[in-house]
Amino acid sequence: MITRRKLLKQSLLLSTLMHTGAFKKLMAATPASSFKIGACDWSIGKHSNIEAFEVAKTIGLDGIMVDMGSVENKLHIRQKELQQAYLKKSAETGIAISSLAMGVYNRIPFHSDPNTEQWVSESIDATKNLGVTVLLLAFFNASDLRNDDARKAAAVRLLRSLTPRAEKQGVILGIESYLDAKEHMEIINKVGSKNLKVYYDFRNTADAGHDTVAEFKKLDKDMVCELHMKENGFLLDEGSVDWKKVSEAIYEKGYRGDGWMQIEGAIPKGGDIIESYKHNLSYLRTLFNK
Repeated sequence: MITRRKLLKQSLLLSTLMHTGAFKKLMAATPASSFKIGACDWSIGKHSNIEAFEVAKTIGLDGIMVDMGSVENKLHIRQKELQQAYLKKSAETGIAISSLAMGVYNRIPFHSDPNTEQWVSESIDATKNLGVTVLLLAFFNASDLRNDDARKAAAVRLLRSLTPRAEKQGVILGIESYLDAKEHMEIINKVGSKNLKVYYDFRNTADAGHDTVAEFKKLDKDMVCELHMKENGFLLDEGSVDWKKVSEAIYEKGYRGDGWMQIEGAIPKGGDIIESYKHNLSYLRTLFNK
């Protein structure tokens, strides 16, 4: 039987522990959701711009996906001085750097540009330096691989030359494209590296004419590194992607990836970025709270 004296002593002990660093660290390590939710810096109006941390903090996000930069600024995130500035800003704001992206390949062809190997190699190093594990490679527009066997073959050759560096640095290269699950798996199998995975975007899959949930289920849960949660011109719960089914599929597969999902777009025409992202963030947290 617990006496009143023992109960008071236990309450006092608990109260004391609550103010210790160990207890606070334990509580901080217990997430409110099974996924951390960030945003792509370009989609909150701060493309490859350190001001993205402040915007993300205002929204209430857990982190940001940082784009490496453009041709014009020579992928400036490769600069070690800028990497240090980003790490400092992350610490000051409490907003994590979740992953990096090379959106530059929407404008220049991954498969034939002479800078590809150098740029990706140095971006792999930047990913390591910034303490994250995923580097997205965008295969759209100038780098679109659909219905082009020659481009696919060239991409495979380049990825074979790049994945050893990714493996050494502990970095995952994520392919984001309009390809279906079968085509993604074919490329990954041809490259033959555990550090090459699919960066899955549910909206892009639907836009390519595929069943976005069915395609996701075809991929092994360990073959997907991270997720984009996107709608074009609509809030997440007002577009055509069935996000409830998406969440069910994610939990059914036991998918975790690197633990991050990124909101991209999902702003109605004329909508405010901050308010739209607050809405989308709240919506995702109701779906991914297990």
